[in-house]
Amino acid sequence: MRIVVALGGTALRRPGQPLTVESRRAAVAAACAALAPVAEAHELVISHGAGPQAGQLSLQAPLHDAAAAHTVDGLDAQSEWAIDYLIEQELGNLLPAEAPVVTVLTTSEVDPDDPAFADPTAFVGPGHRAGRARRIARERGWVFRQDGDAWRRVVPAPQPRRIVQTRPVEWLLARGCVVICAGGGGMPTMSPRGVRTTVGAEAVVDKDRASAVLAQDLGADLLLLAGDVDAVYLDWGTPHQQAIACAHPDALDAASFPAGSMRPKIEAAAQFARTSGRSAVIGSLAQLAAILAGEEGTRVTVQVDGLQLR
Repeated sequence: MRIVVALGGTALRRPGQPLTVESRRAAVAAACAALAPVAEAHELVISHGAGPQAGQLSLQAPLHDAAAAHTVDGLDAQSEWAIDYLIEQELGNLLPAEAPVVTVLTTSEVDPDDPAFADPTAFVGPGHRAGRARRIARERGWVFRQDGDAWRRVVPAPQPRRIVQTRPVEWLLARGCVVICAGGGGMPTMSPRGVRTTVGAEAVVDKDRASAVLAQDLGADLLLLAGDVDAVYLDWGTPHQQAIACAHPDALDAASFPAGSMRPKIEAAAQFARTSGRSAVIGSLAQLAAILAGEEGTRVTVQVDGLQLR
């Protein structure tokens, strides 16, 4: 079976832990412990989020020097390979020596006319007090929005149209490689109208949406969107919350879920299920074996009608 797993949440950063190399490696090692048995039994492609890392890297340039600030697509590339390296090393330590684990630095093609460029909404990087946010915005031309009690930078989040390196990923899978790619959704690139060259975009691509496009183009049998919770819940956080066992994509109203949590996963899962006719599962990486057995997670598939609760 060909499986695409998109890592998020605690796969890269444990709750309450600082964003250090040591804490990130510990979280990656735990994720790889769950992934290693799957890699030995199936064709496996791994993607991951990278927003906090990209935001942290963006602050390395002097605050007063706007010209020294990194472009967002460049930060995407740096954070992608930095996390890919940890996954490649930790997973390689668990697999047989002859099992190849390969990283493909990946770009996602986006539409230069995507309306997201006129309305940046994707949070990147740490939070700041209002005064510091205004100062950074003035010095670097960044856009900030309030996120709880803090102010954070926002950038456009256009829809991915295709993963440019899909064919090399297919070649590697055919040769028995575990492939790590589309980290952070891949570096966003586009071809402006009337221009034949490709340029980077000052944006980020949601890793779940990019993973859905990748899984579709690879003909994956299963897309797993792994996060911090074990399923999608109705009435989450209330005494009446109920886990959804499986659902037809038309039965899930993504708009009823918070934009910063489950909504991108639900939209990506529904997109993959509709376009491929195969299943996407939203669940916890810690329950990966049970998810593959159909016992845990929320399965989104066109093979059922409506919602079925667990």
